[in-house]
Amino acid sequence: MSRTTAPLSDAASRLAKPTDRAYKLFDGDSLYLLGQPNGRKDLPFATSL
Repeated sequence: MSRTTAPLSDAASRLAKPTDRAYKLFDGDSLYLLGQPNGRKDLPFATSL
């Protein structure tokens, strides 16, 4: 049985606080928010041709 993940909301991404290590907040559809220790928030994505 596969695990379901709730979509990443706007409020959750805005309230993400910097920590001492990088962390990921997952969206469930291979998209995630990467929180950096310096406070930066990225939405990295990978593409394949």
